Amino acid sequence: MQPASAAVLTLLSVFFGLGCLSAHRSKPDQNDRNAQSDEAGEKKKNQPHIVFILIDDQGFNDIGYHNPTLKTPTLDKLAAEGVKLENYYVQPICTPSRSQLLTGRYQIHTGLQHSIIRPSQPSCLPSHMDTLPERLREAGYATHMIGKWHLGFYRKACLPTRKGFDSFFGSLTGSVDYYSYGSCDGPGLCGYDLHENEGVAWGQEGKYSTTLFTQRARKILESHDPTERPLFLLLSLQAVHTPLQTPKSYIYPYRDMVNVARRKFAAMVSTVDEAVRNVTYALRKYGYYRNSVIVYSTDNGAQPFTGGSNWPLRGRKGTYWEGGVRGVAFVHSPLLRRRRRVSTALLHITDWFPTLVGLAGGNISRSHGLDGFDVWPAISEGKDSPRQEILHNIDPLHKPAQTMSWEANRQRAAGNKPEGPAFKKPKKKKAPRLQPQQKSEFKLKTSKKSKPKLKSKPPPKLKVNPLQKSKLKPKLKTRNFPQNQKLTHYKPFLMSSGAPSASGTSRPKSLKPQVQQRAKSKSRRTTSQKQNLSRSRPPQPKSKRQLKLLLKSKSRQTFSKYQNTSQSGTLLPRTHHTPQFRLQLFQPVWDTSVQAAIRVGDWKLLTGDPGHGDWVPQQVLSTFPGSWWNLERSVASFHKPSTHRNVWLFNITADPCERRDLSDQRPDVVQQLLARLAYYNQTAVPVYFPPDDPRANPNQHDGAWVPWVDEEEDEEGKYQGVYKKGRNSRKKKKKKKCRVCKLQTFFLKLNTRMMSNRI
Repeated sequence: MQPASAAVLTLLSVFFGLGCLSAHRSKPDQNDRNAQSDEAGEKKKNQPHIVFILIDDQGFNDIGYHNPTLKTPTLDKLAAEGVKLENYYVQPICTPSRSQLLTGRYQIHTGLQHSIIRPSQPSCLPSHMDTLPERLREAGYATHMIGKWHLGFYRKACLPTRKGFDSFFGSLTGSVDYYSYGSCDGPGLCGYDLHENEGVAWGQEGKYSTTLFTQRARKILESHDPTERPLFLLLSLQAVHTPLQTPKSYIYPYRDMVNVARRKFAAMVSTVDEAVRNVTYALRKYGYYRNSVIVYSTDNGAQPFTGGSNWPLRGRKGTYWEGGVRGVAFVHSPLLRRRRRVSTALLHITDWFPTLVGLAGGNISRSHGLDGFDVWPAISEGKDSPRQEILHNIDPLHKPAQTMSWEANRQRAAGNKPEGPAFKKPKKKKAPRLQPQQKSEFKLKTSKKSKPKLKSKPPPKLKVNPLQKSKLKPKLKTRNFPQNQKLTHYKPFLMSSGAPSASGTSRPKSLKPQVQQRAKSKSRRTTSQKQNLSRSRPPQPKSKRQLKLLLKSKSRQTFSKYQNTSQSGTLLPRTHHTPQFRLQLFQPVWDTSVQAAIRVGDWKLLTGDPGHGDWVPQQVLSTFPGSWWNLERSVASFHKPSTHRNVWLFNITADPCERRDLSDQRPDVVQQLLARLAYYNQTAVPVYFPPDDPRANPNQHDGAWVPWVDEEEDEEGKYQGVYKKGRNSRKKKKKKKCRVCKLQTFFLKLNTRMMSNRI
């Protein structure tokens, strides 16, 4: 019995030993689970509530701590207790700023380089691109949006609820009436624009939009539990965008302002200040404030014509001057390590995507191709910003008519003759429109005719001929014609062939054999002029310049036949073509006629047409746009250079108001920044700017702006390329104008001013 009992005891000990081991092993598993749950709870506690307040069209001078005449005590206090962002940049218009905020990418990478998305355009954010609310939702956030969308809605996939927001309440278009919520996209194309989620929010007429949006924000803060789930709230107010509408009680504090538009605009800024005060009060009341981050930002500069002010910055909304892209912004949060200070770190609106996602503990690595940086250490701790440059935009559709290169303009401003081609691509653009053979024949025929015949029956395109021929004889006799004037005006076309001639005597000599080959029968007058060109040396340059003027007035295409000539007067072989000489003399890395702007370090470069570059002072006078508009304008100094200049360079740190153009003094910096533009342009996607769709008419949708394209339709693939309005539409618009209509609009504006002055 003893061995059997011993065996039983050993079995029992082994069994209980294994049980103890399993018990010991189960305890660490439970501890691991508890540790994971504790980490998740700590992560939720560490995830701050994010409230992003986006204002529409608020200028640099439209806030109290920049301009004491505006009464914004709440904004001033929040900014003073937080961090003021005084080197912060946005885009010059609505859609680009909002798209870069939600995607973290430049607009050259979203296809929205040109203009805004109009209500009738089938366009929106790219479907394959992730957004800021989507990444925050993956991190466990509840995402809500209130206010203005303006990122397209032609199909339901473009709506805010399909782009990462749990709820949406606001308008889809760009400009909405503050009381009736009507939005128009041209005459007779108006509709109701107030939506809740994916449906129309009828029955809200008569309620001021800023007040209505603030009430909805407080309702969301009240219904949400801050301890269970972090919150992301995008409060995109419609104010202070036009139309200038505000309750009368807000206008009364600004009754001393003589300018009516500025008075109403200031009142709308006060409504924004009160809205922010109500939201911050709700954050404190419902337990969000101690773990919250409040970001306040404008979407672009102000429009001085409607009461806004960017003073002392240059430019306005829609331009790439500092007044259009330098924005008002601040961050207020108890989580800031260094508060009550002013930050001069270089920041851009694309930086909010990685900054907020990183602050929320999200995964930024899944978002490929971001152009923004995580700038929270620069904001919170005062460290250096990782951003060193900003691409404001490259818009290939916005090209002015003049195409003078920067190099030729720089040499001309210095008083030197251009060494390279002053015009880059005019001949390639104008060659298909002109017919060289016909033009040259017409020119020779007109030279053969006499004055009475030309006066009695002139050709339609040769009206300048009699004037030129009448001036031909006295010019040969006298020497009072300024020599440099004609050379500087027509030199770009002549020097584009590559071989420069110091005296300018080679090209008219090369004209003679070719003219004889084209037409053998000439008049005595033309042959006598040619003999004078070759025989007498003193009057030779004058007759040559007159011949150049004659050829230039006929057609520019005539010079394309005679441009491959050397100094000896012989024709150059076709191997020495114009572009090869252009590369030898001056190698352009960027077409400066394209509208573009870039900021690298302290330097800012603008090319093409950056927009109206006026310095508009504060609207303190009664007239609008009256004499205050001309206080900083100089017709002689501003308009003349703007017609010939397409490159500007400024040191923004030393000259934030952009008053000293340094493009002529620092050509090395210009070349470096042009190279950066060319680099960014290689990464750009094609511009997507489709035509208006007549199916978007609100009359077909019960009088409201709603999505009109089915999800099955491939609308993005339908419009390949870029749409431009033709000349016929412009002509029709011009025909509609009449004097009676102008008088009606004049008296309507006059009546509006008289009524508004009573307020």
